[in-house]
Amino acid sequence: MWVSIDLCLVPIGVGISLSPYIKACLLIIEEYKLDYELGPNGTAIEGEWDQVFECVKKCHEVVHSKGAPRVYTTLKVNTRIDKKQLFKEKVQSVRAR
Repeated sequence: MWVSIDLCLVPIGVGISLSPYIKACLLIIEEYKLDYELGPNGTAIEGEWDQVFECVKKCHEVVHSKGAPRVYTTLKVNTRIDKKQLFKEKVQSVRAR
C-alpha cells in the first residue's frame, strides 16, 4: 500500500542542535530511495508502507546509536486506495485553486 507520512523525530538528551541526527535520518531515507521533502519541523516521506516504516525504524536505531538515550517521534500517516497521489501533486492541487 502506498503511504505518505510526515515524520518529526526528536532525539532527547543530546543537547540543543539536532541537525546531525536529522542528517543521519536523511541519509537513511536516501538509502531506501524514498521520495522526501525536508521541512523546518519535519520531513514528508512517501513510498510503499513496509519500506517507509522500516525506514522510520532504522532512523530510530541510528539516532539511538549516535547517543540519543530517547527518541520522541510524531507521525502523520496518509493512505488512499482510490488513486496514487504523490505529496507534490497534493501541494500543486492546492496552489492551483
